[in-house]
Amino acid sequence: MNIRMGGKIRQLRKERGVSQEVLAQYLGVTFQAVSKWENGTAMPDVAAIPAIASFFGVSTDELFDFNRMEQEKRIMEIVGEAAAYRGSNPAEGERILREALRKYPGNDVLLNNLLYVLQAPEHREEVVTICRSLIEGTREDDVKYDACRILAETYREMGENEMCRQTLEMIPEIYFSKLELVANLLDGEDALRAARSQAYLSRDDLMDMLSRLAQLYRERGEMDKAADYAALTRKVYALFEGREDGTGYNSRDQEWLEESIWPRLTE
Repeated sequence: MNIRMGGKIRQLRKERGVSQEVLAQYLGVTFQAVSKWENGTAMPDVAAIPAIASFFGVSTDELFDFNRMEQEKRIMEIVGEAAAYRGSNPAEGERILREALRKYPGNDVLLNNLLYVLQAPEHREEVVTICRSLIEGTREDDVKYDACRILAETYREMGENEMCRQTLEMIPEIYFSKLELVANLLDGEDALRAARSQAYLSRDDLMDMLSRLAQLYRERGEMDKAADYAALTRKVYALFEGREDGTGYNSRDQEWLEESIWPRLTE
């Protein structure tokens, strides 16, 4: 962190054409002190940080952004690495994320991704604990409501149906997505990417709900309706099978279909 804070100070100083001596004089320190900050061998006193920010005309947050941006970039690299193991080797994904959490303790993004690899029943209590901490502590809505979803699913698996219901009440009902708006209100590549992504998500949602309806009608003994929705599910699958434009099925999708969708149609 010393090196990164010092690097930010040096960057701002050079951008404004200010010498170490001028900055030191303003802050009431020696130019050797400024040199040590920039070399990463010392850190400014906490009381000096607002004065440094004021001198350069930036916020104190911006002084730390150099470090935070690098950290966020590294965290996203770790998340991508761990995500590759979700289906094939969740234990390896768990190892990667736990190791990262030792370096970045309490990071919301890492904790959120850890939930995806803690699939075994023996992890359920930990999943509940992580979900609750994210719901109460995160400032990111996508993390919060994903934690609500996972917590509700975990309560259902634990047979805690009332806790599942209460958790679902915490999730707001949303009737449109940002992707839909981008696809419909913008043009060109932005709209194309958004439309493709939304089509991919909508495809999965439709498959999920059609197969669920088939299952629910079968449980009610309404076999004609069950068969009708089972047929619709397979038609949707056929529409997207083999597509190569980003909306078709990949190997991870096939695992999801085998585990969650097709069993609902054949029970």
